[in-house]
Amino acid sequence: MDRRSFLQTAAATVPLMGVQGVFAEPGIMAAAEPRPESTKRIEKAAAAALAMQREDWEQGILAQAFLDAGDRERIILLTKAAMVLSKPDGRLAVAVAGGPTDPAMGGVAYAKAAEWTGDPAMKQAVAALLEWIRFKSPRSADGIVYHVFEGPEMWSDGFNNAPPFLAAMGFYDEALKQIEGFKQRLWSPEKKLVAHVWDEGKQQLKDPSFWGGGNGWAAAGLARVIRGLPGERQKDHDRLAAFAREIIDGCLAHQRKDGLFHDMVDKPETFVETNLAQMLAFATYEGVMAGWLPASYRAHADRMRAAARLKMDAYGYVQGAAGSPNFDRSGISTEAQAFCILMEAAGARAKRAQPA
Repeated sequence: MDRRSFLQTAAATVPLMGVQGVFAEPGIMAAAEPRPESTKRIEKAAAAALAMQREDWEQGILAQAFLDAGDRERIILLTKAAMVLSKPDGRLAVAVAGGPTDPAMGGVAYAKAAEWTGDPAMKQAVAALLEWIRFKSPRSADGIVYHVFEGPEMWSDGFNNAPPFLAAMGFYDEALKQIEGFKQRLWSPEKKLVAHVWDEGKQQLKDPSFWGGGNGWAAAGLARVIRGLPGERQKDHDRLAAFAREIIDGCLAHQRKDGLFHDMVDKPETFVETNLAQMLAFATYEGVMAGWLPASYRAHADRMRAAARLKMDAYGYVQGAAGSPNFDRSGISTEAQAFCILMEAAGARAKRAQPA
């Protein structure tokens, strides 16, 4: 197992944006610079997100969003809050019952907070979370982690839970193993879409629907793992990149004229949903900037971003997402707020990277 040191891998995974990023200082633009639209929207989305009650994965994806936006102070605050709601088994931010892998959603950001602060308790919390994911969490006979405690199930959400954290901490083989396990069970080559829930006990799909949010989680998770792979993992990089592109293409085949998607991607009778556009825009910007998507895909990301921007209300809430707490109807959610930030931060980086 190719394991890098804690500080090296955490630092290498997500380059902070610093003075040239969305934030010049945590949450504040430099006074001499004009405030771009991306920064205004990130600040509004952040304020709304922080006003919401959050569960373990929501705390985690919001922390990851702040990491991508370069907001160091808020990452540390969210990490400290996650530690308050820790479990003896190593899971963090467990407000109620929690799930086996949901706490890993924020693992990369929590690791960065531990590095920055040098706080021994914070480092220990991250190490305990990693130990839970690697050795203690319930899993199938072939080692693929379950998404819930109530049954032996794998969900499409899982692509963005354990794999990015494992890759960031240098456990590349384990991250790839998890991805392959999810793909084997959930992927439809014909549709180029990921189904939502697999029942390992019955060896069949429990929810065969192609939920937009689930495909967004998969695309975003793959983009984050690709980002964390070292250069010597080129074959793995190319394999994951091809898979991520297939998911993006599979979703784009069902895109509406307004740039958004339906909640069940291939079912136009389901409600029009906002967050998949944000999730795919984030993954697409990442792919274009890293070179695993053609430059022409930037237009797709720009279109989805423009469509999602129209759904932000005066208070900064992204309306029309699969809404909390059950994600079965149109509403708002912390994850939609987080992906607004992720999308805008990626769009801002892509704009700076674009040749003049």
